Amino acid sequence: MKKDYIIILLSVLLGQLAMGQSLKEVEYSEGNQSLKGLVTSNSGKSLPAVLILPAWKGIDQEAKDTALALEKQGFIAFIADIYGVGNNPSDNNASAKLSSQYKNDYQSYQKRIQAGLDELKKLGATKTAVIGYCFGGTGALEAARGGLAVEGVVCIHGGLAKAKDRPNNEIKTKVLVEHPADDASVKKEDYDGLIMELNEGKADWQIITYSNSKHTFTNPASNDYNPTMAKRAWNHTLLFLNEILK
Repeated sequence: MKKDYIIILLSVLLGQLAMGQSLKEVEYSEGNQSLKGLVTSNSGKSLPAVLILPAWKGIDQEAKDTALALEKQGFIAFIADIYGVGNNPSDNNASAKLSSQYKNDYQSYQKRIQAGLDELKKLGATKTAVIGYCFGGTGALEAARGGLAVEGVVCIHGGLAKAKDRPNNEIKTKVLVEHPADDASVKKEDYDGLIMELNEGKADWQIITYSNSKHTFTNPASNDYNPTMAKRAWNHTLLFLNEILK
């Protein structure tokens, strides 16, 4: 009887743990566009928080895994919906077209990011940071360029370029760029241009470059995945977030 009781108790505890590590849908909006993000189960508490900007296909497994991992570190994590309900791309061509639209219309991208930040504040966020992967990494830089009220941003294998006719303005938030050394999608002129932009903006910035790493080196589902460098990048992300949010 005692053995059966212990088994039942363990089952309950494991079930509660599993429930604690889950993501809840959150409906919100920006303008007339309905949006649907995901938030960790610790929302509603007053905690430091991280807004996650997903890659070009929209909310994916890497973003979800990151959110759950951040929850374990004591952060509320909210995955933003950039494209909006009914607009998720069906393939790579559609993803490229839609993400390019927001990269070019950066003000619309900044508004979608701000909508996520506004929602995250309602969910209990105290201090907030933005991190993003690929297309989302570009978004993290746009949060800094747009002067959005966050403590810091992390651009993870994101696009670094901006239109040449855009001026280099003051950047008040802290910036961490995690850059794969062999990223064929980033030109040297874009890399150098970002450094100039950050310096002219008098930003508190750092760029960490990871050897033997191609574009999507942090994503286990990608052929570019480099587990050693992905682990280092994650540790660097946590070091940065703990510094600026706790």
